[in-house]
This record gives sequence, structure tokens and C-alpha cells, in this order.
Amino acid sequence: MADRQITISTHEQLDRIAQADWDACACPEVADGGRPEDPFTTYRFLRALEGSGSVGADTGWQPLYLTAELDGQFIACAPLYGKNHSQGEYIFDHNWAHAYERAGGRYYPKLQIAVPFTPATGRRLLTRPGFEDEGRAALVQGAIQVGDRNGVSSLHITFCTQEERAIGVDLGLMGRSTQQFHWVNERYADFDAFLGALSSRKRKAIRKERRVAQGFGGEIRVLTGDQIEPHHWDAIWQFYQDTGARKWGTPYLTRAFFEIAHGTLRDDILLVLAERDGIPVAGALNVIGRSALYGRYWGCTEDHPCLHFELCYYQAIQYAITHGLNRVEAGAQGEHKLARGYLPVTTHSLHWVADPGFARAIEEYLEAESKAVDQDIEILTSYGPFKSTPTEDHQ
Repeated sequence: MADRQITISTHEQLDRIAQADWDACACPEVADGGRPEDPFTTYRFLRALEGSGSVGADTGWQPLYLTAELDGQFIACAPLYGKNHSQGEYIFDHNWAHAYERAGGRYYPKLQIAVPFTPATGRRLLTRPGFEDEGRAALVQGAIQVGDRNGVSSLHITFCTQEERAIGVDLGLMGRSTQQFHWVNERYADFDAFLGALSSRKRKAIRKERRVAQGFGGEIRVLTGDQIEPHHWDAIWQFYQDTGARKWGTPYLTRAFFEIAHGTLRDDILLVLAERDGIPVAGALNVIGRSALYGRYWGCTEDHPCLHFELCYYQAIQYAITHGLNRVEAGAQGEHKLARGYLPVTTHSLHWVADPGFARAIEEYLEAESKAVDQDIEILTSYGPFKSTPTEDHQ
């Protein structure tokens, strides 16, 4: 039998790919009528980023969506971007760039398979069911070929799954370990059952924080789908601009993203708003997946003690328990999450570096970094809020 032919292509606009083809690889599980496992790699989410101008040539995130066809059948795709900076990635390689450029190399442009501005784990090598092996290999090899052809320094696949990391390493990529804080649902009946799993001191501290937060002088509202109205996005945009300006200098998302989100992403969004006299004074935006709730953005126009913890962490936990979600991913960084039931977990990425000498140096660095991450996770977990023995005080 003749060898079957796989064709790799890149596309600078998502609308050059049929939505049905993309989503057949990104979220085939929605065929049962449920939510996508990863809402961020859906066609509608990536299209909102592009259509709003949040990604594009002027942003340093140049779309180069990668697709693979086997004998004319669409079998795999990946959100590939050309980058001329390292912003909005959350797997930091700034030191790599500085070292390479000090040695006379040119680190940018580089290639990135990722969801822009989104430190959430999910599949990055998207394949149609039944074509996993061929599809993943084709995407990795195709991305490297694109890199070679364009003379880029490197390829990075960030916040991939543990399974993809293992596959990528087998295909010759370098694996990297980093860490985040996630809350895991141990099938708690309600929020009080979760508190019951904590040490007495931590349990009392959370109850106090919740009382203080809920006494801010207004009402906390949890909204999703058609409950979200256009004026809510005005508040979210205001919160987002304020937080973004303080954290990143320039917010990544445009106002148009939130307008598109109202039309196409409302069912994927959970807003938690603190309102006083009917006016939002603080809020958190979450994205809902099939198994997880993803905390994304927070902001406020008034400062109230503990309100950040209530809106971002405790309301998220409560929603996950009520709706049977497995976990809450609270985004990048933040050791303060540990005391609130969010434990450290390993996150994964894959890397290819064109320069052999620089690649060897990176590989040595990653081996040492991985050991340090494992040690940090072990130490941080030991400081977690959960009871260390089944007989610990239940007061």
C-alpha cells in the first residue's frame, strides 16, 4: 500500500479554516451536548482574540494557525503564533532571550503554540479522534519545519498536558516543569464540607475572611449566560484596565474582545460581581470548562478587606462544588492561594531550540529547574491548609 500523504499548512486568519474542522479536533466531546473540556482552544474563543485585534501583527502575536490533512482529510490543528517578544505567555523565557542575544544571537522572532494571555493547561496539539499519533507528530514536525524555513530561534508549546509533554519529548523536544496553584474538588457536598477538610486554624481564618468580605455593604452576584448584560462588560472592562495597567503596563485584551464575548462566549463565562447600590465595585471573570473553572481576571474600583479572596477564590470553589467540577485553576503565581485551599501542581511546556549549542545549555538548565520545581511543590504542599491527620481538631 502506498504511503499516506500528510499535508501541513499555516493560515494567517482563522476564518480560512472551517469552524467544524477546527472544533472537531479542539473539542470533539461537545458532540454529546456538553461543554468543551478546554474552552480556550475552541474556534469561538480564538476567533474572539483575533477578531477583536487582541492578537495580530501589531500585537506581536502573529497568527500562523497550523493544520494537518491526511489524504485530504482534516486531522489536526494547533494555535501557532509568530512572536517578537515574550509577553502574555506566563512560561518565562526572558533570561533565555537575554543570554542568547548577549552571546550574539537573535532570539526573536520565535514560534509559540499557545493560547495567548491564558496560563491554563489544555491540549495544544489538537487532533481528530482516531488520529492522535499521526496528528501530533505531524504538528510537531510541521511547526519545526516552519521554524527552520523562517529562520526563527525556537519553538515553544506552553501549558500543554502531561501526556503531550511525554509525546513531545519522544519526538525530540525539551520538556519544562513549572508550577501553579489549583483547587481540587474531593467530591465535597458543599463549602462547609470543604472547610471540614482543613485544619481548625485555617478553617476559622477562611470563615472570618468570608464574613468580612460579605459585609462590604452590598450584594455579591454570580452571573453566566443570558444573565450577563451589556452593562456588566463596561464594569469588567474598567476592572480589567485597572488591574492590567498595574500588572502588565498595557492590558492585553481590547475592549472589542469583551463586546465579542457578549455575543459568542457568554455561555462560557462566569462573572462574580460585588455591587453596591446596584453598581459593580469589584468583579472576577472566570471561564467555565467541562471539568474545571478557570479564574482569569479580577479588578475593583473600591478597596474592601478580603473581597478579592471572596470573589476570586471562595466563590469559585463554591461554584465548582455546586456544579460538580473537578478543579479550579486560579491562574499564574500567587502563593497566597495556598492558605485558601489551592495546592501547587506541576505545569508543562515543550521547547525546541535551533542552535545546537544553545539547546544544550537550555537542556541543562531545564534539568536543574525541574528538580527545584519538584522540591518547591513538596515544601509548599507541606504548608497547605489541610488536616495532616484524620483525628485533627474539628472545631
